[in-house]
Amino acid sequence: MGRKKGNDVDGIILLDKPLGRSSNSALQKVRYLFNAKKAGHTGSLDPLATGVLPICFGQASKVTSFLLDSDKRYRCTAQLGVTTTTGDKEGDELDVREITPFCKDDIEKVLMNYRGPIEQIPPMHSALKHNGQPLYKLARQGIEIERKVRNVTIHELTLIDFTEDSITLDVHCSKGTYIRTLAQDIGEAMGFGAHLSLLRRTEVSPFDCSTLYTIEEIEKLANENALAEILMPIDSALKEFPSMQLKSDEVALIRNGIKVKRDDTPETDMIRLYTENNEFLGIAKHGLTESGEIMLVPRRLMNTQAPLSI
Repeated sequence: MGRKKGNDVDGIILLDKPLGRSSNSALQKVRYLFNAKKAGHTGSLDPLATGVLPICFGQASKVTSFLLDSDKRYRCTAQLGVTTTTGDKEGDELDVREITPFCKDDIEKVLMNYRGPIEQIPPMHSALKHNGQPLYKLARQGIEIERKVRNVTIHELTLIDFTEDSITLDVHCSKGTYIRTLAQDIGEAMGFGAHLSLLRRTEVSPFDCSTLYTIEEIEKLANENALAEILMPIDSALKEFPSMQLKSDEVALIRNGIKVKRDDTPETDMIRLYTENNEFLGIAKHGLTESGEIMLVPRRLMNTQAPLSI
């Protein structure tokens, strides 16, 4: 096989994924605009959803697995009185119920039960797999599989607005939370049923998501040869973890996959490593020898030589 076409691009951008486009389609478009050999995203958004989709180029793809565990924030609207086969507006109607008048206090009483640790049953229309087959493909065949209850945490659940037949919420949640399921469950608890009519991801930890880039903006920057200006360093995805600087002899050992004796190694599985010149080396973890010596153990190393932030 020949080498994959494109340039060696290392870094991260925060894409504002458009409505109606799959995460993979958006990823491939951005990868094309950057002419990058390698790119991946961290956590899919449905075509119905918009908002923050971190895209990792080149060596940054090595940190995507760590980002999958990060907290997220969403703005969502639940349409009351109608349930659907998919739990969102793309599905067929299942049940239509009369909506009786309600007030803010009625909503708040329900929301109280969905803050903190909660249990969810993942929807059939999801990317979870059963015997290697995505559940949504089975759902399209009319097949329903029993799903295990999963534990998630709703850190914050705030009522933003409501109408006579809808509620809009701000949700700060742990990994693995299905906002569709949350909207459905809240609708059921209110007695009307509901489906998700709007979903926007507004934050992905640990990034500052105040500046996102649309595909159109990236196209414009590509035409101006200014794409490098919006690339964030790889370690921007890991800034919540402790860091250590290594001397040149320690760097040589770590780069060869050899443990380094360091008594000041934090007791964690996620430590950012840097050279004395602030070059980001990768991720290490705390380890112990049989005799109890504290060791710095390489975990995931970068091949890039680019100086990055600390």
